Amino acid sequence: MVPDGWDIQTIADIAKVTSGGTPSRKNDAYWEGNIPWVTTAEVHFNTIVDSEQKITKSGLDNSSAKLFPSDTILMAMYGQGKTRGQVAKLGIEASTNQACAAILLKDNLSTDYYYLFLQSQYKNIRNLSNSGGQKNLSACLVKSIKVPVPPLLEQKKIAKILSTWDRAIEVTEKQISNSQQQKKFLMHQLLTGKKRLPGFSGEWEKKVLSKIADIVMGSSPKSESYNNHEKGLPLLQGNADIKNRLSAPRAYTSQITKECLVDDILLSVRAPVGEVSRSIHHACIGRGIAAIRAKEDTSQNYLYQWLLYFEPKWEKLSQGSTFEAVNSNDIKTLYIDVPQKEEQQKIALILFSADKEIETLKQKLECVRQEKKALMQQLLTGKRRVKIDEDDVPIKEVVRA
Repeated sequence: MVPDGWDIQTIADIAKVTSGGTPSRKNDAYWEGNIPWVTTAEVHFNTIVDSEQKITKSGLDNSSAKLFPSDTILMAMYGQGKTRGQVAKLGIEASTNQACAAILLKDNLSTDYYYLFLQSQYKNIRNLSNSGGQKNLSACLVKSIKVPVPPLLEQKKIAKILSTWDRAIEVTEKQISNSQQQKKFLMHQLLTGKKRLPGFSGEWEKKVLSKIADIVMGSSPKSESYNNHEKGLPLLQGNADIKNRLSAPRAYTSQITKECLVDDILLSVRAPVGEVSRSIHHACIGRGIAAIRAKEDTSQNYLYQWLLYFEPKWEKLSQGSTFEAVNSNDIKTLYIDVPQKEEQQKIALILFSADKEIETLKQKLECVRQEKKALMQQLLTGKRRVKIDEDDVPIKEVVRA
């Protein structure tokens, strides 16, 4: 059901659907030009203003590649992970590969409205995929997608309203990025002693981790001890049992091997190596995790923040061809710069305040995204109508009236 004045059609009714192509990789004259060439990896609910790869005029003329105008809607027909079914809007003139469907709307239709509508239909579009092994979309399937067709002025008003939420999302994402960069700068300054807090002096000491913390290397229990009826302890096997840097066990084990306590620092020792989190459970830890507990003269919170700071550097210590991993000795002999405990606590307090600010912004971002999603479901389908006022009508239409 659609409201009065609306219609239901297919993409084939309202647009031309085509795709691009790939110039021969064997001919260097076709590549490294100045014509943007977009792949599905760059199609992820965004406005595309540049591309990673470029082709030449010769590459365009001597292949199935086509040049599409700004405001063309692109849809990924296949690709890895969640790529298939995602859409983007060209903000420039560009070519694409054959995996992108190019949707060129007919006149008197709003690109922004249909771009938003196809965003809202992402999950449904993925379900349209063919029955082949890779479950790709095809031009035929894209053309068959049903779309509402409101009057043009209503399309534009709906897109204009939703763009307000897009701007709010963009602003909040920028705030998060800025806060994360500020936190990174603070960590570098405070955790290395380059910047000292007021009231503190004296030399820092370089100590190995085993001197300032107890380290428990995990050991996996037998699989037959796993259960989902809370027999024994929660089981933390590895990164899959961590969510938002907190323990999130998926199962229990009745065989207890090695244990972590509430508030222990959890360190991933197998790929991805070095990721840091906190335990909110008294749990059994498998071989993918080490539990770290600060000794009396060391702040647990300071140690957690220092290990966060060191997190990107673990890659250099990882080893092994099947797994990237670090061993017990790698962890125990890790050198850490430490001030006196009171200064550690003050530093940790500042850094945790920065974490709290970032988390608050992330929660705000999620709320705005959910608000936009709910509004899209109402406006794009006509369940909730918008009012067209004089400001929405082009001047020539007002003059005619």
